[in-house]
Amino acid sequence: MGREKVLITVKTYPTLSRKHGETVCTAGVRADGSWMRIFPVPFRRLEDDEQYKKFDWIETDFIRGRSDPRPETHHPADLAKMLPVGHIGTGDNWRERRELLLMKAKVYDRLEPLLVGAKENCLSLAVFKPAKIRGFIWEDDDRDWNPDKVAQMREQTKQAQMFSEDAWRETFKLIPKLPYAFSYQLEDLDGRKSTMQVLDWECGQLYWNCLRRHGDEAVALEKVKAKYLDEFGKRDLHFFLGTTQQFHGFAPNPWVIVGVFAPPHQHQLELGVD
Repeated sequence: MGREKVLITVKTYPTLSRKHGETVCTAGVRADGSWMRIFPVPFRRLEDDEQYKKFDWIETDFIRGRSDPRPETHHPADLAKMLPVGHIGTGDNWRERRELLLMKAKVYDRLEPLLVGAKENCLSLAVFKPAKIRGFIWEDDDRDWNPDKVAQMREQTKQAQMFSEDAWRETFKLIPKLPYAFSYQLEDLDGRKSTMQVLDWECGQLYWNCLRRHGDEAVALEKVKAKYLDEFGKRDLHFFLGTTQQFHGFAPNPWVIVGVFAPPHQHQLELGVD
């Protein structure tokens, strides 16, 4: 592929991979609005000055993913050279973010073309504008990582089969497993109903932050709901959708919410809401 610049808009909550260890699915858009998935990225292994934030521009040489059939997937040729080179903030009424993500990037308001695109393997990342939000829910999930996967991953790191950085192997710690799966209940412009899981890093971090602050799981869950349903529901809510590799191409609906984009409505901007 060669050298490219990508605006990071998606960082999912870390998952465990027998092959890649603790990974984050990262994705973003090029300057022309086209999507790129950057996977795998062992985000917590990156040095402090190499870590990037959402809406940072990063630049490096990318290679087309060979083991992942999804069309937008690439991986960096050298993680150490994947560095931030700029940032898009919320100045001037979110102008730059809106122009790139809501004008240059294609925005879908119907699920049907997304489902067809995934089945035909021509689409696995998209911006989606729901017509209606029907709810925000959570379900109990496993409270611990799969012990077999953890054991296999640790054994690989000990044998230096997975990574070459000795310092990372010596300090490796698992990120806590989220004990709940969060989802939006929504409708598209055709009235088609769907429940989509939210895999956004920020949703998981919000839960842990609220739990530390209040010390009560029920309160933490309600705080997450208040943010994602009540607060975001008052804004110009869009979702960054992605398909899961496991179900891409054949599941009835392989799409999940990998990021939330909620700029203020124009009237809110006029009132000074940011």
